[in-house]
Amino acid sequence: MAFPARFLDELVARSDIVDVISDYVQLKKKGGTLFGLCPFHSEKTGSFSVSPEKQAYYCFGCGKGGGVINFIMDEENLSFPDAVRFLAKRANLEVPEETGGSREAGRLRQRVLALNKDAARFYYQTLQSPDGQAVQAYLDRRRITPRTAARFGMGASVDRWDALIAAMTEKGYTKAELIAAGLAVQGKGGRLYDKFRNRLMLPVIDVRGDVIGFGSRVLDGSEPKYMNTSETIAYSKRRALYAINLVRKSKRPNIILCEGNLDVVTLHQAGFDNAVASMGTALTVEQTRLLSRYTKEIVLCYDNDNAGKLATERALELLNHSEFTVRVLQLPNRMEDGKPMKQDADDFIKNHGAAAFEHLLSGSENGVAYRMAEIAGQYDLSADDQRVAYSRAVSALIATLESSAEREVYAARAAEACGISKDAILSEARRAFSARQKEERKQQARRDLNPAMELQPKERGSRYENLRSALAEEGIIRLLMLDSALFTGAPPIAPERFSSPLLAKVYQTLLSALQEGRQPHLSLLAEELTGEEMNHITAVLQRPESRTERDKALRDYITTVNIEADRRCQSSAADLLAAAIEKNKEKKQYGGKLNG
Repeated sequence: MAFPARFLDELVARSDIVDVISDYVQLKKKGGTLFGLCPFHSEKTGSFSVSPEKQAYYCFGCGKGGGVINFIMDEENLSFPDAVRFLAKRANLEVPEETGGSREAGRLRQRVLALNKDAARFYYQTLQSPDGQAVQAYLDRRRITPRTAARFGMGASVDRWDALIAAMTEKGYTKAELIAAGLAVQGKGGRLYDKFRNRLMLPVIDVRGDVIGFGSRVLDGSEPKYMNTSETIAYSKRRALYAINLVRKSKRPNIILCEGNLDVVTLHQAGFDNAVASMGTALTVEQTRLLSRYTKEIVLCYDNDNAGKLATERALELLNHSEFTVRVLQLPNRMEDGKPMKQDADDFIKNHGAAAFEHLLSGSENGVAYRMAEIAGQYDLSADDQRVAYSRAVSALIATLESSAEREVYAARAAEACGISKDAILSEARRAFSARQKEERKQQARRDLNPAMELQPKERGSRYENLRSALAEEGIIRLLMLDSALFTGAPPIAPERFSSPLLAKVYQTLLSALQEGRQPHLSLLAEELTGEEMNHITAVLQRPESRTERDKALRDYITTVNIEADRRCQSSAADLLAAAIEKNKEKKQYGGKLNG
C-alpha cells in the first residue's frame, strides 16, 4: 500500500463522511440516514444517501457509491493518492512519505500543475513584451481591455517552434514533464516542439486556483482555429469550465453557459461575471455537478447557428430532470448586406451593448418554451396536415412534463399556436405518455423475468459464475462490516473458498485489516477496486441483514459457500479424470495405428 495503513485509518477517522459530503451536497436526515440530490447525475428528487453508521454513500438512482475517499476521487476528479492528500490537507494531517508508483504519479501531477502555472506566467509576460504585439493587436480589435486580459491571465505564444520549451527547461522542467502537461509534442523524428504557437493563450483555472490547462485562439487563418490542452493527469475537458474560478464569486442569481471562451471574456467585461464556457465539448454531467455548487439556474446562451441549436437541445435533454431551472437566451440574427447572419454573445455585446443583452437575459425563455418554439419552426401551421403533425410532436414534449399544471399551460400555448383545441392536445399528450409507460413496463417485465441479472455486477469481468454462492459471499462481507466481532480469532472461512474473485478480494482486504487490529471500512477498498466494482460492493452493503442471530446467519452463509466450493472441487476433479481417460483413449488409438 502506498500510504501507511495507520495513517489511512486516522485520515478516515478524521474525515467524517457526512461532514465531507455536506461541503458539496445539502443533506436532510431521514431516520438514521441522510439524503440529498445526487452530485453524480441530474435529478429533482433526492436519491443520494449517506450513512453515518457505515461511513458510506450510495445513490439509488445512478448506483454510485463508496467511502469518503471514493467521494473525493469522483467529485474532485482526483486519483487515489491525490484524494488522500486532499483529505489530509482538510484534516490538517501531515502526509507521510509515499512509496512506489503512486508517489511518482502524485509527484508528476504536482509538477504538471507547477509547470502550467509557470507557462501561464511566461505567456502573460510574452504578451506584455514586443513579441506579444500581434496578440495585443488582436485583443484591441476584439475590444478586450488590458484590465480584462489581466483578470483572465491572457497571454501570447510566439511563432517559434521551441520558445516555451527553452524557457521551461531553463527553469528545470524535463521534456517528459512538458509532454505530460500537453505543452509540448514529439514529432515523428523524435524532435520536441511547442504545441501552442502564434496564439492567444487563455489559461484554464479551476476552483482551487490551479492552472489545469489552456485554451487558445490562432492569429492567422490556419487550422484549428481553437485549440485546447489535451487530456492530461491534471486536465479533463469533461470536468472543466472556463472562468469557473471567477464565476464562483459572482453575486448574480444564475450562471450563463456559452460556447466560446471569448464570449465569456466579453460578457465579463460587460458586467456579466456569471458566464462560463465548456471546453470544446457538449455539456457533460460532470460539468453540471460543478455548476450545481454555485447556482440552481442555468441560462443557455449558445450561438444561433445550427451547431448552437443542436448544443442547446442536447443540454436541455441532459438537464431535463435535474434540479436546475433552465432558461434559453436566443440571440437574434444580425443583418449584413440585407442577409441574416449568425451572431454569438461577443457579437451581440459589441453591436448592441450590455443593456440590450440584459434585456434579452431577463426575457429569456424557459427550456420548454424554447423547445416548443423549435418544434413550431419545423412545420407550416397554415396547412392542416402540418398542424396535425405539429400537434403530435408538441404533445410528445408535453407528455414528458411532470407537473399537471405545466401540461395545462403548455397545452394551451400549443393549442393557440396551431388552432387545435387544448383538450385535443392534452388527449394526444396522454396517448404519448401511455405509450412511454407501456414501453417502460415492457422493459421492467423483461428485467423481472430475469431477476438474477439485477443481482449481478454491471462490470462484465466481475459477473458471478455461481450466483447462489456469490449471494452468500456477499452476506459474509456484510456481516464482516456490520459486526467484525464475529470474525475475531481464526477466520471462519478462507477467501479461497469464494466463487467470485471480486468478493474474495474484498473479503481478503477487510479480513487482513481486522487481523492487523484495524477496523474494516469501505475506504480500505478505494485503491483496490475500480469505480464500477466499488459501486457494486456499496450496493451489496445496502441490502438488509439480520440484526439478531447474526452468528447463525454467518454459519448459514458459510455452509452455502462450502457446499458450492465442494461441488466445484468435485466437478473439477471429475473433469480432470474425464480428460485423463480421453487422453489415454487417444494414446491407445493412435499408438495402435502407429504400431500397426
